[in-house]
Amino acid sequence: MASVVVGVQETVRFGDGFEFDPVSRTLQRDDFPLRLERIPTEILAYLIERRGELVTREQIVERIWGEGVFLDTDNSINGAIRKIRRVLKDDPERPRYLQTITGKGYRFIAPLVDLAEARPATPAESQPASLPFSAREAGIGGFTGKPLPLLIALCSLLLFAVAIWGAWRSGSRSKPKGRVMLAVLPFVNLTGESDQDYFSDGFTEEMIIELGRLDPPHLGVIARTSVMYYKTGHKPFPEIAQELGVQYVLEGSVRRDAGKVRISAQLIQVGDQTHLWARDYDREVSGLLALQTEIAHEITDEIELTLVHDHVSAPEVHSIPAPGAYEAYDLYLKGRYFWNKRTPDGFRQAIVCFHQAIEKNPTDGRAYAGLADSYAMMSTYSLAAPSEVMPKARAAALKALEIDPSLAEAHTSLAVISENYDWDWQTAEKEFRRALQLNPNYSTAHQWYAEFLAFQGRFTEALAESERARQLDPLSLIIAADNGAILYFSRDYDRAIERFRSVLDMDPTLIRAHLIIAAYVEKGQFREALADIDQWRQRDDGPWISAWQAYVYGRAGDRRRARLALHHIEQVFHDKEDTFGSAFVMAYLGMSDVEHALAFLDKTCFEHCNAGATFKADPIYDPLRHEPRFQGLLHRVGLVQ
Repeated sequence: MASVVVGVQETVRFGDGFEFDPVSRTLQRDDFPLRLERIPTEILAYLIERRGELVTREQIVERIWGEGVFLDTDNSINGAIRKIRRVLKDDPERPRYLQTITGKGYRFIAPLVDLAEARPATPAESQPASLPFSAREAGIGGFTGKPLPLLIALCSLLLFAVAIWGAWRSGSRSKPKGRVMLAVLPFVNLTGESDQDYFSDGFTEEMIIELGRLDPPHLGVIARTSVMYYKTGHKPFPEIAQELGVQYVLEGSVRRDAGKVRISAQLIQVGDQTHLWARDYDREVSGLLALQTEIAHEITDEIELTLVHDHVSAPEVHSIPAPGAYEAYDLYLKGRYFWNKRTPDGFRQAIVCFHQAIEKNPTDGRAYAGLADSYAMMSTYSLAAPSEVMPKARAAALKALEIDPSLAEAHTSLAVISENYDWDWQTAEKEFRRALQLNPNYSTAHQWYAEFLAFQGRFTEALAESERARQLDPLSLIIAADNGAILYFSRDYDRAIERFRSVLDMDPTLIRAHLIIAAYVEKGQFREALADIDQWRQRDDGPWISAWQAYVYGRAGDRRRARLALHHIEQVFHDKEDTFGSAFVMAYLGMSDVEHALAFLDKTCFEHCNAGATFKADPIYDPLRHEPRFQGLLHRVGLVQ
């Protein structure tokens, strides 16, 4: 075939109805636009321009990226060619459009169709004048009379049969309608070493993040907390689908040694357990950071072709990993692994890992976001005074956003700091909304934003936002407990108790769910409240136990026992008032000691304790609402009634 160079101003047509406009860089088939990212589009344009000729990889690099580029262009070209073939439905083993010349490059081999010839023919033009007279009059293949209508009918019947066969054959592979839910099951650690769990768990979280950004309006991705329940179990896919509310699951495994890593993945439609695709990836482990991003993007591309509609991907971004990026990312994964434990030791170990990651690579915003989350939770869980850790959390969150303004996690951390420490409700809402705009599948942002709305008394909005968090993370106990807290704040005590009870049945150690005590008190169920305190005491004998006892006994009218509990907290925890100020407030409120309660609330505000955010919503403060001093506190925290 002679080489023909196509002018860059000409729209070309080839194959089964494909049209490519090199000016607008658009590809369509039978007038239906086809999605193709920028780099694949540029490569396709270049190959069409040079159709029939061998185009080397070096020529593609020079044409697309220019000379002196220091990017991983091999993988970029491989990925682009793969995406072109998917859109054109071209088989690399039996190519119709793109031919691979091993070790050299590529050739566009499809002949072009003249657009004038391709347009529909007029009735006059449709007469088969080139046939001999005998063939036109006598018929074709022995038929007589008027053969053309019969021939058209036979062709139509044949095409209809082919279409039916194709639809039957594709079956479950057709893209689903509406929004679908996907679960990334924990990637199995096949190294045989438990200390490598952080790597497989980290890769699972990377996949959740990548897929969550893909097309949120059409594809929801279950959060990490819920899928980790299936790490050690072997439940059937239909049961998993029912529990999580998903139609698809992605499962895989990781095998890693000193120098190499193999990652296997497969996408399954759980309704009929159809395997939509499966793939193995073998790579050198020396480039871990690039490796996980590369594989995540490849799997994301596969998911996108199967599930997503009308999605326009973000422009491809290439960057050179900073020195120490591999070690830093390894430490970042370990930090998130410990942070997700949600325990005092877990937070402390996470902080160490994030600091080490930052030392290795100060340009990675994710490590700073992880550090911000850890410090913020240290304050929320009363593990350190707010004045000690919240400024550190703020500095880390701002640094993360300085490095990468698109980090939804960092925006969420900044929102929580603005809400719980600054009581800057306007900034908090702006940051929550920005986080959800960047990543609508980030369940923690929905969870904390719901709490933010409840603190302001916007309970209808809060419950709706909490339900979104629960849909994305249906097995998360902390999200369920926070949902119970919002029900309690809204004075729906029966439903709150039901929600808290379901959480405590699964994990009696979850402190947030013990807010059930307050709901019991509001309903006058003091015996049930004290029973929960007794169960809690078996695992913890900190200041909150004595505070709750003083509160419940006081509200029940048993002032002797209430006074004993109050005396215990005053004697044993007097040196921790800065950290446990809210516990002292609760004890004094139970004793109806308004003066001491208001004094400690004033101290709480001075220390910028996160309890100040609950002043408007929490029923525990209802006896103080007529007090002018309490109204002044509401002004101080920005929650004027």
